[in-house]
Amino acid sequence: MWRDTVLVAGKDLRIELRSRVVLHQVVPVAVLVLVLFAFALGPDRAPMAHAAPGLFWVAVLFASVLAVQRSFALEAPEGARDGLRLSGLDPAGVFLGKTAAVALEMVILEVVLTAGIVVLYGSHIRSYGSIVVAGLAGTAGLAAAGTLYGALAAGLRVRETLLPFLFLPVAAPVLLAGTRAWQAALGIGAGSAGDPWVRLLLVFAAVYLALGVVIFGPLQEAS
Repeated sequence: MWRDTVLVAGKDLRIELRSRVVLHQVVPVAVLVLVLFAFALGPDRAPMAHAAPGLFWVAVLFASVLAVQRSFALEAPEGARDGLRLSGLDPAGVFLGKTAAVALEMVILEVVLTAGIVVLYGSHIRSYGSIVVAGLAGTAGLAAAGTLYGALAAGLRVRETLLPFLFLPVAAPVLLAGTRAWQAALGIGAGSAGDPWVRLLLVFAAVYLALGVVIFGPLQEAS
């Protein structure tokens, strides 16, 4: 399983490095979301800094939809998905590989967005450890859930519109917990504590990683 994980993740990342779709499309869209919210909130940085955690995770959430769609679009033409099913790769390894590739792309995006909220919104990070742990846990959960629902929608003609309907409601706990964890890390809100929310992010990631390992194979065969 782990060997297949590395093979699939390496395949997706090499294709992305050559096409640079995430770099040229997904990252600019996410940054544009932050810029548009900055215009909407006005020149006063106080409300911008207060809203920064939620806006960060909204941008990450929508960008993750684009990244997952891109991950499965790679295998749409010329029967590539059928070839992947017939390759003999462990379905759990395929799931973990695609999840790892999406997660790595999202981590790079989140580094850019974190710099964006510091520059545009005037946010001050007080706990870098909480930021890193919450970001990694939330990213793992979004990548795992997105890959699972991406496989569910991959074989349908309406997959581009169906994936957001399936994925976004399920990802609401990540949006909520990630926002609260970042509020604590940025010192927003009196007496706020981020540890319970980080634990929720870790539980969400663990549940969807385990679920994907178990059921990705049947979903892959049915798509």
